[in-house]
Amino acid sequence: MAKFKTLDDLGEIAGKVALVRVDLNLPMKDGRATDVTRVQASMPTILELADAGAKVLLLAHFGRPKGARHSTMSTSFVQGDVERVLGREIMFIPEVMGPVVEQSIGILRDGDIGLLDNVRFWPGEEANDPAFAKGIAAHGDFYVNDAFSAAHRAHASTEGLAHLLPAYAGRAMEKELTALDKALGNPEAPVAAVVGGAKVSTKLDVLENLVGRVQHLIIGGGMANTFLAARGVDVGKSLCEHDLAATANAIMDKADHAGCTVHLPYDVVVAKEFAANPPSLRTCNVHEVAEDEMILDIGPQATEALADVLKTCRTLVWNGPLGAFETEPFDTATVALAKTAAALTQDGSLTSVAGGGDTVAALNHAGVTEDFTYVSTAGGAFLEWMEGKELPGVAALSA
Repeated sequence: MAKFKTLDDLGEIAGKVALVRVDLNLPMKDGRATDVTRVQASMPTILELADAGAKVLLLAHFGRPKGARHSTMSTSFVQGDVERVLGREIMFIPEVMGPVVEQSIGILRDGDIGLLDNVRFWPGEEANDPAFAKGIAAHGDFYVNDAFSAAHRAHASTEGLAHLLPAYAGRAMEKELTALDKALGNPEAPVAAVVGGAKVSTKLDVLENLVGRVQHLIIGGGMANTFLAARGVDVGKSLCEHDLAATANAIMDKADHAGCTVHLPYDVVVAKEFAANPPSLRTCNVHEVAEDEMILDIGPQATEALADVLKTCRTLVWNGPLGAFETEPFDTATVALAKTAAALTQDGSLTSVAGGGDTVAALNHAGVTEDFTYVSTAGGAFLEWMEGKELPGVAALSA
């Protein structure tokens, strides 16, 4: 993992202005956030800087205004939610640079917190315009990035500022990068990866990257059907990308040469309709799927075999459910394997890192989120990391 500075590398900061990139793109309903997880993640960084006497200016985006002001996308909408999480009053500043910001800094006392308006109101943000970045940087003494979820974007507030001011990783960013390094950067072998989801086409880069880096690749969800069909299995009317058979075979061949074992289910849960507890529900061998049936989950024997695989591993990275977990009983395999991984983690024999929207929802459903080593709420950034891509916001911190 590339070296980067953290808050531990800061000297005396009382009276200095900290420009802190955070993720405040919160889901809203009736004027209030329905989930403040992202604020909670950055709370340690914000309060640590404020308690050390810095004037903290928060930089964030909210929605997709595409470079123009929209009254419904101002970060002022989340000000109250941020204040409730932090337990402190914060000043809203309706600009990101210029005289208004300068005047506001003059009003703020040491240890106070200000919230700048939506950085995406300005076209220079997403264009990573050097002049725009310089305009923001002129108000700060140092820059802290605590928004891993936006680190895959080369924007002015995520990448540009890091080249203009002394740059540091916030506590949430530091925690995320350390966890990801343990999972794939410098993992303890054997390493297993669970990759699920509906379509192979959305995870091609992930699979291509993982087969050369892990010893066990567990494929679930609709993706598994495509791989089974590529191997000549009749998957009935299951969700399947038949046109990707050659690609699936190429990935399995690559895995074979790399010494990576690809695990596909050999017993499955099928039904003639996708509904909760349908009357046609049954478990069968993958070679016994009828023409009018669809595979909706991995069967109990395959799930037990996968649990045995995890017991031989030291590291696990997980992205995507094994079945259609939103509908019972097709959550059974995902819940069972998640609980196995959680137990092994708690025993100290497994480092488990998971991420992605469906994955977080599945682990929450299984009640094991807190028992994994680390669960990332970053969607796109986590996926690009699994694809082996360099994340601009992270690379800039180590520049």
